[in-house]
Amino acid sequence: MKKIFVIMLAFVTALSATLFVACSGNFNDSGYDLNFATGLFRDDGENYRFDEVEEQPFVFTDEQTQSYFSLDRNTASYSLMRRQIEQGLVPNKGSVRLEEYVNYFNYDYARPADGKALAIGGNLFDCPWNDKHKLLSFAIAAKDLQLEDTANNLVFLIDTSGSMYGSDRLGLIQQAFVMLLDSLGANDTVSIVTYAGDSRVALDGANGSEKLLIANVIEDLTAAGSTNGEGGIETAYAIAERYFTEGGNNRVILATDGDFNVGTSTQSGLRKLIGDKARSGIYLSVLGVGMLNTDDRTMSTLAVNGNGNYAYLDSVLEAKKVLVNELGGTLGTVAKDAKIGVEFNKNVVEKFRLLGYESKLLTQEQFDDESADAGEIGAGHTVTAVYEIELKEGADGDIATAELRYKLPDNDSDPDNDVSDSVSLTVSAADYTAEPNDDCVFIGCVLEFGLLLRESEYKADAAFISVLARLQTIADYTEADEFKSQFVDVVQKALTIYGEA
Repeated sequence: MKKIFVIMLAFVTALSATLFVACSGNFNDSGYDLNFATGLFRDDGENYRFDEVEEQPFVFTDEQTQSYFSLDRNTASYSLMRRQIEQGLVPNKGSVRLEEYVNYFNYDYARPADGKALAIGGNLFDCPWNDKHKLLSFAIAAKDLQLEDTANNLVFLIDTSGSMYGSDRLGLIQQAFVMLLDSLGANDTVSIVTYAGDSRVALDGANGSEKLLIANVIEDLTAAGSTNGEGGIETAYAIAERYFTEGGNNRVILATDGDFNVGTSTQSGLRKLIGDKARSGIYLSVLGVGMLNTDDRTMSTLAVNGNGNYAYLDSVLEAKKVLVNELGGTLGTVAKDAKIGVEFNKNVVEKFRLLGYESKLLTQEQFDDESADAGEIGAGHTVTAVYEIELKEGADGDIATAELRYKLPDNDSDPDNDVSDSVSLTVSAADYTAEPNDDCVFIGCVLEFGLLLRESEYKADAAFISVLARLQTIADYTEADEFKSQFVDVVQKALTIYGEA
């Protein structure tokens, strides 16, 4: 009886949510696969469009010992999943980006010293879902940067097309940008560009101290028409170039559901469009909104190729996190073209598997190429990369050496001086701990939860109930951070929706 009640509750929750969204927009169906046999309501990938992630397999060190990938601090996949779970929906397993789940949260990592922009640490501990394996994590921390110490030239590029109608779309974006204004001052310049069927300049070069003027322009925006994203991008970058501040933070902040239907809209076309703009020294932040008719592919492509970051706003609380609590990291890039290369010791490690970062993999040639584009990391941000590894029986010694490379954004205007700095770290078997710190326990919980959502073939003994049990052991740690505490609630709701095998 209890199971029937849970299934019916999930059905009512999901159906109500999807009907509400469908009725508030121009949609003919919910966009979700209502699976009555299991009681699960799955995102079918039609109304939430994304590039499907394919898991990387284990790599045996007898065949290959090196691993390379690009680093960034995008978090959109996590907050979008959270919204789906809270509405009783099952995220499409192909949309789960493990690195964005882990990197959504902040950790107590050692900050860089000696003038470096990034620092790297390492941890080795037991894998919670497979007792034959260990987790090897690399903990990367960016230096802090006070936003008020830098002059900011910001262009708010706001999608005002018909698909943006609603309190969780344009309404949420308006609240988000108004909150951001509190952090700006007389050294800052703010412009506003909107786009629907065409693009227009709603505010041209206002001083950051003119908060009431800027807020009034934002609050007067309305949604209607088609979506000429290309025109909006061209206009926004032209305005950003007009007010370009040498040595300052020059950035376009794009707010959209990603639904481009006029002008350039293919992924290859968008990559070229935004890639050309990125060479101007103007960075890009992308704020995604919406549930149905939401194109994650477009937003992710723009952020990755525009030297920027990508966050999904599902609530006012999330908007505050991105544009108030973490504003320095959202707007202030301290390391560009960040990438990491890891070499495993085949005498100690039997096999390894990178958890996440599937869309950010690099070849050795790309890692060594100074001109190759990689990821950007903002001020104060932490970034985590985790490998699941199997050690050879009785083996001892060095496990792996990681080299972290990055460039300084200050060199954008001086290509001849635009060379990588690097920091390295070697982790050995002696670094293993049977009692990992709270950060490591929490990261293990997030990864296990992600493996369950993506129905991973490598999930082994993973279980929602096991995740919740370990979270209980660090209750004080999670309760001290509202977003980590919220993760506990998300896992509990997922258990209710999925049940436990």
